[in-house]
Amino acid sequence: MAEYLLGAGSGAGFPGAGFLDVWGCWAPAPAPDRRAVAYVSDRDGAPRVWVQPVGPGGRARVVDTGPEPVADVSWSPAGDRLAVLVAPGGGEHTQVWTVRTDGGDLRPLAAPEGGSAWFVDWTGRGDLLLVAEVSPAGSTEALLVDAATGSREAVAAGPLLHPEAVSRDHARVLLRHGPRGVRRMYVTDLSPGGGHLPGGDTGPPGSVTDLSTGPSGGVAERSLLAGLPGSTEHGRLSPDGATAYLLSDAGRDRAALVAVPLDGTIGWPISEPIGGPVAVAERRDAELDRLALSVDGRRLVLVWNAAGRSELEVLEAGGGPSGGPDDAGRAGSAPTHTGRGDAQAAADPGGPEPGGGPGWARRPLPAPPGEVVSSLRLSADGRTAALAVEGPAQPSHVVLCDLDTGRYLPVAGTGRLAGAVDAELVRLPARDGLELSGWLYRPPGALGPAPYAVFLHGGPEDQERPAFTPLYQCLAAAGIGVFAPNVRGSAGFGRAFRDADNHALRFRAVDDVADCAAFLVRAGLADPARLACLGWSYGGYLTLAALVTYPRLFRAGVDVCGMADFATFYERTEPWIAAAAVSEYGHPEADRDLLHALSPLHAFDRLAAPLLVVHGARDTNVPVYEAEQVVRAARARGVPCELLLFENEGHEIRRRANRAAFVRRVTEWLGRRLTGVSSG
Repeated sequence: MAEYLLGAGSGAGFPGAGFLDVWGCWAPAPAPDRRAVAYVSDRDGAPRVWVQPVGPGGRARVVDTGPEPVADVSWSPAGDRLAVLVAPGGGEHTQVWTVRTDGGDLRPLAAPEGGSAWFVDWTGRGDLLLVAEVSPAGSTEALLVDAATGSREAVAAGPLLHPEAVSRDHARVLLRHGPRGVRRMYVTDLSPGGGHLPGGDTGPPGSVTDLSTGPSGGVAERSLLAGLPGSTEHGRLSPDGATAYLLSDAGRDRAALVAVPLDGTIGWPISEPIGGPVAVAERRDAELDRLALSVDGRRLVLVWNAAGRSELEVLEAGGGPSGGPDDAGRAGSAPTHTGRGDAQAAADPGGPEPGGGPGWARRPLPAPPGEVVSSLRLSADGRTAALAVEGPAQPSHVVLCDLDTGRYLPVAGTGRLAGAVDAELVRLPARDGLELSGWLYRPPGALGPAPYAVFLHGGPEDQERPAFTPLYQCLAAAGIGVFAPNVRGSAGFGRAFRDADNHALRFRAVDDVADCAAFLVRAGLADPARLACLGWSYGGYLTLAALVTYPRLFRAGVDVCGMADFATFYERTEPWIAAAAVSEYGHPEADRDLLHALSPLHAFDRLAAPLLVVHGARDTNVPVYEAEQVVRAARARGVPCELLLFENEGHEIRRRANRAAFVRRVTEWLGRRLTGVSSG
């Protein structure tokens, strides 16, 4: 039933063959002295660690970390070691290793048997690294691990926990708890007697002083932005540990930068009595996507997500509100800080656009050399940002940005690819009036309505952005256009849009898929008889749901690592994934009837379109059983269905040869059904 592929060449005559062997670079980490950059690249086939000297004539060299694919790398403050995140067998159970920059002394730091681990950041004290380990049962333990000696100290534990930062004196840890969409940030005092505020005052709801035992249990934790609807995704601590800088949409629709005083005052760079959180930077037309804080706490670098494209900004300590332009080019207004002692000062979505918040001056950076910034790290002196940048026609590459001048220096990667098509941002109304958007890739030279594929991203809280996708380029080269929409539930457009598909509202997301197809036809772009639907992970689920809900709309479907039955998904996925999914899909027991109705497998008697099912045998996020069910059910009803199974991949296709084989197979399979032409 399965076709096993371990990788294949591009082959002669395949349209878009030049896109199959393209390599990229991502996750750059600058050396402490800024003389080199470490990054992950699949330039020789599998993702490995490379080090590129900065300056003319420097040649990149690989750091041998063994045969397993690498997912991330980070340079130690001392400069002699790297932390490396590896994915054994290409699966989802990652491990943390450390290696000298010359490739010597490779050894594991966090590799729990049957579980997973990842690193967060170096603490700034020696070779201590903040690490998280997840047990097979789904409980997470936050650890401080000495990369030089391997000694470790547990600082917190609990379900759905993610350590975010630790103060330089190791007296305070910032922890994130909870499932997607409703995550909360907590601070834990590790010093003796820590965790209690002067006088034991717990403060009003929504303030930083709400005190509880905390989800980790046993250690007093203070909930930040408590009582406010929304989610807090990331955070950093000021050098003195007195202030938490949070990326949060708690109490507002779009994610912003919020400063939370932990000791009654905002700490460095100012000491001003403040009773509650302060909105340091926010925009009505964009969401905060990433943030980085310099080691000395005097510089914040922000990456904004404006309808999918990245924009960068620097906040400098010691200034008042900036007089520069805000997100729409208008003059910046006064900051939202009012001195009020409650969280509403940071949560009022109808307030003015802030200029820079107390103690900060805002300064935009020039546009990066690519539409999407996927990674951001600062040099030790805070003067340089290492970025991974990409666009529809350019694979992910590494650049350095001089934060004083705004100049970008290319470090590693390839340039714009000849023959690649750009993406166009398109907006359209759903049937209930909600505005949707997506990225359109037109097939070159198309005259009149053409075959089109609607591609659906994962998540569901991911976002389709104008990044480099070999599949889109190969489909366009084969004469098949691509529309990659952000249906309701996608990130990047505010909390209300992200939550618009939760639970029973998910049926409306399925309708969004049909509305996107109807838009393509109505706009004269697509031939209604030559439409396909495909997607990855949640997008694979949404593809199956659309095919059975609108059985005559699409001529073919491609399900990549998608869920087919929520009951079996909850039974077989990782425990922490099952727990995190409840807030979006529903509870497997309390919402059993709803989940049954939402599961496309139970409506396969309506399936008409032939299916290509793609999965990784080592996928533990969406286990391969979901794919096997789809193939059995489709074939039992006489619907043509093929399975493409990668033995050495998990939920993602990490190896370049496998990615080329996947793209080639999907392009050829859709080509036969939408254009009547078999490529290659």
